[in-house]
Amino acid sequence: MTRFHAVTQNPIAAAVAPGYDFTGPALELGGLMLDPTELSDVHIKIPLGMLNRHGLVAGATGTGKTKTLQLLAEQLSTHGVPVFVADIKGDLSGMSTPGVEDDKIKARATSVGQAWEAEGFPVTYYALGGQGTGIPLRVTMTSFGPVLLSKVLGLNDTQESSLGLVFHYADQAGLPLLDLKDLRAVVHYLTSDDGKGDLEELGGLSSATAGVILRELIAFESQGADAFFGEPEFESSDLLQVGVDGCGTVSMLELPNLQDRPALFSTFLMWLLADLFHDLPEVGDVEKPKLVFFFDEAHLLFDDASKAFLDQIAQTVRLIRSKGVGVFFVTQSPTDVPDDVLAQLGSRIQHQLRAATPNDVKALKQTVNTYPTSSYDDLGKVILSLGIGEAIVTVMNERGAPTPVAWTRLRAPESLMGPADPAAMDAAVKAAPGWATYSQVVDRESASEKLAARMQAGAEKAAAEERAKGATEPARKPKAAKPQDTTFEKVVKSSTFKYAVRYAAREAVRGMFGIGRR
Repeated sequence: MTRFHAVTQNPIAAAVAPGYDFTGPALELGGLMLDPTELSDVHIKIPLGMLNRHGLVAGATGTGKTKTLQLLAEQLSTHGVPVFVADIKGDLSGMSTPGVEDDKIKARATSVGQAWEAEGFPVTYYALGGQGTGIPLRVTMTSFGPVLLSKVLGLNDTQESSLGLVFHYADQAGLPLLDLKDLRAVVHYLTSDDGKGDLEELGGLSSATAGVILRELIAFESQGADAFFGEPEFESSDLLQVGVDGCGTVSMLELPNLQDRPALFSTFLMWLLADLFHDLPEVGDVEKPKLVFFFDEAHLLFDDASKAFLDQIAQTVRLIRSKGVGVFFVTQSPTDVPDDVLAQLGSRIQHQLRAATPNDVKALKQTVNTYPTSSYDDLGKVILSLGIGEAIVTVMNERGAPTPVAWTRLRAPESLMGPADPAAMDAAVKAAPGWATYSQVVDRESASEKLAARMQAGAEKAAAEERAKGATEPARKPKAAKPQDTTFEKVVKSSTFKYAVRYAAREAVRGMFGIGRR
């Protein structure tokens, strides 16, 4: 049974309480724990104005990270701050539905002084490329760019540089790259006999490297990734919605089958963040963020990333604060996040870590070393002993200084802690304003069509020249030897022309049977 202590009755509570005595609006996290059974009357909070200084939610599987994310998102919405979250496991979708009180929720709420009340929140559901229940999100290949695409394809530094040359060539040649088939068409053209001249002019792009890129693109497309690229392209500013009731909209991206394309999902989230940084104006320090972006399964973004890619992430996180956007990385261990990024995260909510292996022990020591001085005798031991729904917290106070480390029992979310009703989700998606804008695919003329037209025009020109030549030359008796191919026949037999014909036939069939991108 939990026992309660007033602030003046315990040195830990007396040391921690002044650090969380904020005057402005703040998110309520929970109550200060003194040990596994003793709970003080100190409330642990995060100042609303400090949430654009970014944060981290970390902890082993099953320790309550998702519920913490839900708790933060609910209160941000109530304060009129739009939120973006990725629903990895599908159990955040219930935020649109009021929760159901039970004995566990009642006990937790009572213990931390929470006046729990069932409440649903405004949620807009999205799905990458329409794969799942949600408004389809797509991005053009040009907008996605070679750096992020290289991360998705697992290219090395040399191949990434070469892919950049392909994008540059397409831009200079007036070949719009809207989807995967456009990029494949350009790379295929450059590796064909007809494109050798253009390939040589690029200098740093070898035919062998171009071939590797083409193979990776084919494999990528075979995974169904072509659905994520194309038009209409999502406007990231649509995430900054506040309802007529003053509540911030929770934009929720469904990520089904994460294990199939983990790099694509995490990199797409990075594109959203970079696009926001590009489009939003500078606002400096604000009373509350314009958006808080939760980056779940953050380790997927950093795994096997090149130094250039990591540098870009660190720069984006560092500078986007001045655009009024806060970023929370959600992952299992703080060591999943590079030091340059971790150093910029002002709020830390650390759930239980486990020390089952030597690497786990090392990670625990590194985690403890990243915290300011604690009032607890052994912070590492505390982290190992945390129960579900408990966390070690330190945030930035209203002056921008770190608050004391606080062992916290977290409040209970007030919305449904589980999946929403599928029928209700589907109805909400169809009724959302963005459905009319993004539900229908637009397939305008782009690189693949232009290259196909170029090859057709070349074939027709060659045929006309051959006919004109035949009309001016006297007829000759054919030789017994095997006749040489005409220029027209050479063009028709070329690999690029065959690709153009295969592409046209495939698109015609796909159009008839409705199995193209949706």
